[in-house]
Amino acid sequence: DVQLQASGGGLVQAGDSLRLSCVASGFTFNGYTIGWFRQAPGKEREGVSCISISNGRTYNTDYADSVQGRYTISSEPAKNTVYLQMKSLKQEDTAVYSCAAAPWSPGTGCRPYYHAMSYWGKGTQVTVSS
Repeated sequence: DVQLQASGGGLVQAGDSLRLSCVASGFTFNGYTIGWFRQAPGKEREGVSCISISNGRTYNTDYADSVQGRYTISSEPAKNTVYLQMKSLKQEDTAVYSCAAAPWSPGTGCRPYYHAMSYWGKGTQVTVSS
């Protein structure tokens, strides 16, 4: 069974940090682009960050303008896990965060895969209070 599980969300104050984890089971992240998405109430889902992984290495990362400089995406291939480190959180970061994965073709960026994700995990709630 292919599964993705996002975790690490919670209730924090503005300015705090959180680290989200996305763990895969039933497949490995090798050869995949992994994206983090978020959806706030009443808003469309948006791609937040992505990373491509091949042979244990990361090949590209990308960030939405709204999180550039505050979020960092990384991977730990041995644990089949992708992380999203979030710092200086703002109230507008409040959303359900989900991870997804799509087979990746070397030589391409990761953002184009936002609309072609094959596997999705259940989200984790991030709530930032003032």
